[in-house]
Amino acid sequence: MELVYVTIVLALLEYMVLGGLVGFARAKYKIAAPAMTGHADFERTNRVHVNTLENLIIFIPSVWIFGAYVSTRWAAVLGFLFVVARAVYAIGYLRAAEKRGIGASVTGLIELVLVVGSLVGLARALL
Repeated sequence: MELVYVTIVLALLEYMVLGGLVGFARAKYKIAAPAMTGHADFERTNRVHVNTLENLIIFIPSVWIFGAYVSTRWAAVLGFLFVVARAVYAIGYLRAAEKRGIGASVTGLIELVLVVGSLVGLARALL
């Protein structure tokens, strides 16, 4: 399970970096807290950060359960791919909102596999 935990920590570090980018964007575009709007580049940066949090809520428990009840190795692989997909999403979205699609789609697919796999793994364990 250690490799699964590594992917969770990588995802959390990625989230922290994205949070730092929001802080830099606030300073660069002079967006004082608590404002959440004001410049399109700031808004995209903030949206990347918030959307990543929204996806971590699905990712962390599902990768943990998948690792425990389905496959530790595949959970680690999917966890690493999740981190990469979120980076692709962030880079695309920061360039232009319409460039976020590939990263968002891959993230969603990974989460679907993790959640459905977790349900199947738990069902097998309960039966």
